[in-house]
Amino acid sequence: MLRSRLPFAVLCGLLAVFWHGTTATQTRAIEPIAEPAGELNYPKDVLPVLQQYCGDCHSGWQPAAGIDFEKLDISRASTLDRNVWKKVFTQLDSRIMPPVDAEQPSPEDRQRLLQWVEGHALKVVCNGPAYPGRVTLRRLNRDEYNRTIRDLVGVDFQPAATFPSDDVGYGFDNVGDVLTLPPVLFERYLEAADEVVRRAILVPEADFAPIVTRPGKTLGSVAEAGDLFSFPATADYIFRIEAHADQAGPELAKMAYLLDGKELKTIDIPATSNERGTYEMTQRVEQGKHRVTVKFLNDYYQPNDPDPKLRGDRNLYVTSVSVIGPIGVLPEELPESHRRLIPNTVETEATREAQLSAIRANLTAFLPRAFRRPVESAEVERYVRVAQLVLDDKSSLERAMQVAIQAALVSPQFLFRVEKDPPAKGPVATRNLDPYELASRMSYFLWSTMPDEELLRAARQGELDDSTKLDIQIQRMLKDPKSDGLIKNFAGQWLQLRNLDTISIDSKQYKEFTPEMRADMRRETEMLFSHIMQNDRSVIELLTADYTFVNERLAKLYDLNDVQGEEFRRVSLAGSARSGLLGQASILTVTSNPTRTSPVKRGKWILENLLAAPPPSPPPNVPALEVANRRGKQRVSLREQLELHRSKAECAGCHRLMDPLGFGLENFNPIGRWREEDQGFPIEPLGELPDGRTFRGAIELHQILLERKAEFRRCIAGKLLTFAIGRGLEYFDECTLNDITEKMESDGDKFSVLVREIIQSPAFRSRARTSLPQ
Repeated sequence: MLRSRLPFAVLCGLLAVFWHGTTATQTRAIEPIAEPAGELNYPKDVLPVLQQYCGDCHSGWQPAAGIDFEKLDISRASTLDRNVWKKVFTQLDSRIMPPVDAEQPSPEDRQRLLQWVEGHALKVVCNGPAYPGRVTLRRLNRDEYNRTIRDLVGVDFQPAATFPSDDVGYGFDNVGDVLTLPPVLFERYLEAADEVVRRAILVPEADFAPIVTRPGKTLGSVAEAGDLFSFPATADYIFRIEAHADQAGPELAKMAYLLDGKELKTIDIPATSNERGTYEMTQRVEQGKHRVTVKFLNDYYQPNDPDPKLRGDRNLYVTSVSVIGPIGVLPEELPESHRRLIPNTVETEATREAQLSAIRANLTAFLPRAFRRPVESAEVERYVRVAQLVLDDKSSLERAMQVAIQAALVSPQFLFRVEKDPPAKGPVATRNLDPYELASRMSYFLWSTMPDEELLRAARQGELDDSTKLDIQIQRMLKDPKSDGLIKNFAGQWLQLRNLDTISIDSKQYKEFTPEMRADMRRETEMLFSHIMQNDRSVIELLTADYTFVNERLAKLYDLNDVQGEEFRRVSLAGSARSGLLGQASILTVTSNPTRTSPVKRGKWILENLLAAPPPSPPPNVPALEVANRRGKQRVSLREQLELHRSKAECAGCHRLMDPLGFGLENFNPIGRWREEDQGFPIEPLGELPDGRTFRGAIELHQILLERKAEFRRCIAGKLLTFAIGRGLEYFDECTLNDITEKMESDGDKFSVLVREIIQSPAFRSRARTSLPQ
């Protein structure tokens, strides 16, 4: 029995960090701890006790959880093996290990083990410069790609919509280790770049001219299909019609092109549903708005004709009506994206040298923005040569610019956030990021997009190394509308708000849960995060806020009065059981099952996202939660079902830490509405913590969590640091986290302090040659 249960118990011990977390005194880079004379000796004082009580499972050729205490290298205890010993400490301290049905250490033995682990493995010394780690070369993820294209080119659509989904590492989709580049993605890059330049730059050639398409319709009798189109210049345009027909009678279906009701041309439509056709004509059109339509001319209906060959029903099916152009000229009013990418142009009759000179000037302005760094003239010339090949093919300057920019958009310099490593050999294993690399880290951290001109100017002038001027940039960036990227991507993933798009809630049982309500729930939480961020309030308000943001639909769910309309507004929650994130429908919904609440999911969410103590996955073949109303059995409440589940030894260790937290939120139904009973059973929101304390309901749970705000502070700092640097945190990041959280606490936990300390940290501003210290 002991051997079958202990491995999972080892993992469950991580949960107890919440209740028994140890904060060691740390300074700079972590170094191994030597055992001082007179202190407990591992081989003599510690290992024998571990072998006596844990050796049955943690020894041999296949030790539980891969931990063999006799073979552990103690010199690595506070570095590479620090997480192993943290688990050991929390399991011993919370009495999860050894399991309850195994021999237990005496109080003296347990204290001896805890004393050694805390003093040797968890107490780390940070001397000298902090090790910054190394971020794997990472490409732009889908959201970063969309936002970067928008800010670089000036066209706002979703070119990455067809890209494969980004993998997630350490809770986020911007981690370099998981952002792979499969062949299909490179194909999508080529397609997206082509679509981007076609939308951004107008060209006079017919093959690359803008296309505006409107849907057609079925013409069962003499009628028209088409719409009103805008013609930006007096020029030639192509009218393209996709159509087919039901053929009947002695002639083919006939269709006429019409411009503002005037018939231009009549053609036959031989295509049928098995072979649909595309039909075009070119027409000169004056600048302005004109109606382009097609008309079905020869309706035919003879179902009873004596001649079988003449029986039938002729109909015309117009799939789409498109206008292509202008052709041969550019409109007087060019789109902003065109003017941004081609600020320098020439007359149509200009020489080849004049055209190349204008292209060179355009690319000299564009490439530094696209590559997010200064660009040497040799790099510019490579793209000028691409454009020259297009000119050699008798194409226009605009088409040449399209192709050159398309080439830049599939360059690794654009697709990847490139940072140089320190030299492969030499005495210096780390380097500070250059100003442009730092500017890119800042912009993709706070905006999920490229640096703007103001940030690049600050990089050029060396202002990002000046703490006062850096603070000015941080405050500016947090207040900029583009900080929506931090809300959507950091808060959306940290708080699991993205799950609202896919979670399945029984809409028959919970009729309020409409697509509009999903969007409202997400917006409420984003607005709370935004309010705290943009007003530089304490991050602790994410736990304690006695206010929220609702519209009429969400207010009704919360039983709040005097809120009308779709517009969101701030309302007070004073006197209610709701406060902070745990009172919001978004969080309560993503932690529910389709038809009922889940105290387990809610407790797990608290441990994982507020206290950085994620529970392990359940062991294989764990018994499922008993379902109420089984035939021949008495109905029992959800609480009783969970208590029965928790009574099983293989489930008890984790559930006694998760379930009490979730029970504190049981008064909120699966979509966050307050309730007093569940399926006829009175709600009993009582929770008992592993240390023996009890609480009742959401208000007392909030107070319990507030007492643990140091864990929350470290949790949000760790999550945001992971998101900011794009890699998982290692043992050497403990010192950085200590520095950040100490400064946060001393400065009132303001959001800007958290951001500033992350940006000022060596992990953010520097880069090492290797991922781990050598």
